[in-house]
Parts: sequence; C-alpha cells; structure tokens
Amino acid sequence: MSSDRREDGPPMGRAKGGVERAKKLSGEQRRTIASKAAKARWEAKQDADLPVAEYGSPEKPLRLLDAEIPCYVLSDGTRVLTQQGFLMALGRSRSAKGGTGASTGVDNLPAFLSANSLKPLISQEIIASTRPIEFRLPTGGKAFGYMAELLPKVCNLYLKARDQKLLLPSQIRTAEKADMLVRGLAETGIVALVDEATGYQEVRARDALQAFLEKFLRAELAAWVQRFPDDFFRELYRLKRWPWTGSSRRPGVVGRYIKDLVYERLGPGVIAELESKNPSDGKGRRKAKHHQWLTDEVGHPALAQHLYALIGFMRAEDNWDEFKSRFNRAYPKRGDTLPLI
Repeated sequence: MSSDRREDGPPMGRAKGGVERAKKLSGEQRRTIASKAAKARWEAKQDADLPVAEYGSPEKPLRLLDAEIPCYVLSDGTRVLTQQGFLMALGRSRSAKGGTGASTGVDNLPAFLSANSLKPLISQEIIASTRPIEFRLPTGGKAFGYMAELLPKVCNLYLKARDQKLLLPSQIRTAEKADMLVRGLAETGIVALVDEATGYQEVRARDALQAFLEKFLRAELAAWVQRFPDDFFRELYRLKRWPWTGSSRRPGVVGRYIKDLVYERLGPGVIAELESKNPSDGKGRRKAKHHQWLTDEVGHPALAQHLYALIGFMRAEDNWDEFKSRFNRAYPKRGDTLPLI
C-alpha cells in the first residue's frame, strides 16, 4: 500500500498538498477549522453517550384514543414517549417547534405548560419531568421524548385547571382530550393490574397468539398453488452468484433461505406452528409446502405482501451481505409474542 508520507521525510502526495493549503490559510481560518473539528469530535462523543432505545419501534406505537404515540424503553430503563406523539395525544400540533422538538417559554417549560393560567398548578415534580430526553433510535438516528409518566400528570393538571376555571377558551380542547386520556389510562391500568395479580396476563398472551394463528393458518391443507414468483428465485440466485437456469430443481439450501427470509418474519409464532403442522422427515422433505397451510383471508395476502417487499430489497442490492443487513433491520425475525395494542 502506498503512503502519502515517508516515516522519516517530508510529506508527499495528498499530504503535501494539504500542508501547502494550510500555509495559505490565515490564523483565523485555521482556528475556525480546528474549532469545527473539535466540535464534531465532541458531538460524536455526546452521541455515543446517549441512551439507546432497546425496546419499541415506530411500527408498534402506543394507541390512545385517535393518537398513535411512538414509545420506547431505553437502555437505562426509562420509558419515553416521543415529543411529537406526546403533543398529538393532547390534541396539539403534530409538528413540535424548537431545537429539541418542543417550543419553550421563558421558564423553559414546553408549550403545553407555558400558559400563565397553568403556572399556579405546576409542581416541581412536573417541571423536573419536562426536560426533553435525547436518545438513539434502533435505526441509528436520534430522537427526543418525554418520560411516559409525564402524560397522566399533564392530563391531571389540565383537569384541575378546568375544575378551578383557570383555563382559557383555547385550552378547553386540550382539557377535553386530557379527560378522555385519563379515563382510558385508568381503565387500561385496572385491567393490567388485575391480569398481573391473577396471572391472567400470561394466558391472555397465549390466547391472543392462538387466535392470531388460527386466522393466519388453515385447519386443513389447501391445494398446491405456486406462491413464490420466479423473480424471488432469480434475485436470490443473482445475489448468491449462482447461474440462473430457470429450473424448478434448486439447491437444498434454498429452503433454509426461504425459512429465514420469509416464514420466520411473517408473524409471531407462525414458523413454530408451521413446523408443528408440517414437520420435516429429517431429510429436508415435508408432506406439503409451508404456504399450503396459510389461509386465503390472512395468510396468503400477508405472504404476497412480504414477498413483494423482499424482492424489492433484493433488487436494490448487488451484495448478499449488504442485502441481509438492510433486510434484517427493516424486517426483523418475529418471536412468539404479539405486540400490545
């Protein structure tokens, strides 16, 4: 490998050009460049120190009334609601303002608490909870949120202000949303507590999964119909650098790729149920194709939609490892637990 600089000599090549350019800079220009570089290093360190969202995804929001609130559990155990979702839950603007995603007043309070009519009721506990939390998303980006515990506190504050007739006409709608949220949270909370106390939460999860699988998988075997388009196999061969012949006789490893890329990502518990209903004889042979067990109402449409997305990801890449990396992020493998709604 060539070098732009000899160990014991003057700079060469690109390094020499860099030195010459640096000589032409004024002292102020060099200080500006050094300052920007130092700032970039500091920001990179700050980003590395941010808590990471270990649980949650945009596809699995917390649904409250007509709002969908992205929520996460961070690496330090903090439960957060994104700022935009928090505002939507209160019936306020979808687009938060300001550098951190929430406009603030002179008291550094978010916009939904900055009105003078509310200030007599705002406790130090609420003030401490309004500090935006910056965190790293699973996708690598950054986001801001509030502690989940802040939402019921803000709702109760609006209800107290309404009872004391402190609200302005423009705040009545927020109070109405707060009233509905408190009722909904109370009902959900008591159900969750009873389920936890009685142990029903585990049964509920199993029943929900079973109901899902019954809709996804049919009770009796369907007639064979080709469900995997040739485009899927053509793109698979291209990414694996295999010669494409169009033959229906394929390497045995293709079955493992189909299990990995398709059936393990269709839905929670689907692959386990398919393996149970359609077991292998130990030599890779089965009495039917897995897709023959899928229902026409739910299973086959889900398979077709998944294959459409999968083929799109495959077409966009020229390298198998890069394709797998991107696809794993977009369509992670499913476990055996349904997301809470």
